Amino acid sequence: MTRKTLTALLLGSSILGSAGTAFAQDVTLNIESWRNDDLTIWQEKLIPAFEAANPGIKVVFAPSAPTEYNAALNAKLDAGSAGDLITCRPFDASLELYNKGHLADLTSLPGMENFSDVAKSAWQTDDGKAAFCVPMASVIHGFIYNKEAFEKLGITPPATEAEFFAALDKIKADGTYIPMAMGTKDLWEAATMGYQNIGPNYWKGEEGRLALIKGEQKLTDKDWVEPYATLAKWKDYLGDGFEAQSYPDSQNLFTLGRAAIYPAGSWEISGFNTQAQFKMGAFPPPVRNAGDTCYISDHNDIGVGLNAKSKNPEAAKKLLSWIASPEFATIYANALPGFFSLSSTAVKMEDPLAQEFVSWREKCKPTIRSTYQILSRGTPNLENETWVESANVINGTDTPEVAAKKLQDGLDSWYKPAK
Repeated sequence: MTRKTLTALLLGSSILGSAGTAFAQDVTLNIESWRNDDLTIWQEKLIPAFEAANPGIKVVFAPSAPTEYNAALNAKLDAGSAGDLITCRPFDASLELYNKGHLADLTSLPGMENFSDVAKSAWQTDDGKAAFCVPMASVIHGFIYNKEAFEKLGITPPATEAEFFAALDKIKADGTYIPMAMGTKDLWEAATMGYQNIGPNYWKGEEGRLALIKGEQKLTDKDWVEPYATLAKWKDYLGDGFEAQSYPDSQNLFTLGRAAIYPAGSWEISGFNTQAQFKMGAFPPPVRNAGDTCYISDHNDIGVGLNAKSKNPEAAKKLLSWIASPEFATIYANALPGFFSLSSTAVKMEDPLAQEFVSWREKCKPTIRSTYQILSRGTPNLENETWVESANVINGTDTPEVAAKKLQDGLDSWYKPAK
């Protein structure tokens, strides 16, 4: 071999070597999401933490507008242009993506052992055999209250329904505050912050929810009708014109200090912290009788999966395993108070209101919204119909019994429980 040939070979191997190194140093992962309000958290906290520990992998968080996400994502997936990681909505929307072959099976991904069956339930096949998204966060339901109003009126956070209505009566009699800020115009508020908030204490959380799916219980049973009867009593405490009150109206009434109690999802915490000029507290849905087991809606909200056609699956799996880690859980949950880690490892919250919500996990049994898994796949859609009937019951245009019968008749028209 001549010196010239050897030099050429060495030069060639050097170029190949550097190309290999360059490739290893040059993987860029793109994350699709609808959470455009998370952009700075990813850019300033999450991505730098991951990239520091994983040199050679760059991450780009590229959200769409929430209302456009599903359509935009489906178009990109069909065209083969979607990002490596796909932020997952809970239940059927993501299950459909998996069934179409768009999401990879992550059952054996390192880190998935950090999540309970309830945590994984929103991103699994119906039989539970395949998991296709790493659980990221849940939201918890309860009530946020104006601490100054409670102190002024000598009210302590209620633990039972009797104490809850006594507090509402006291606030109403005083006249300074609207007792409770909630409207029925947007429908979903009445169901999500009303029926799904207090209902689990009646149908015993997962016990009742799973019995409904199996056909062992019906929406016309006592445990499903009685929360509507309680909801009907809210009408007297919602303030004038609540039927025309939108969701932003309700938020404003509370943060401006005009209402004492806000039936809430924990996603409100960040916004309320910015807008409210008074101290806030929170209490879980009051139990029916002292000593009863308490249940909370700790609802799976967001996960992240792997695009089955990603050109960088190994790098993407590294990122997914990190998202499944306690380190990610701690950064994410504290950067976005009110969106709680679904990890089995407890995360200490820096925000006191967020810590109050998450502390209920220690004493109450968690469940998810009753309409979200399996039962809203047909027409009429049980989730959307529950919005309508929850508003109708509060407005007084349907009795609890009539509302329950409408919902069960709609479900019976298409849903046949598996035997």
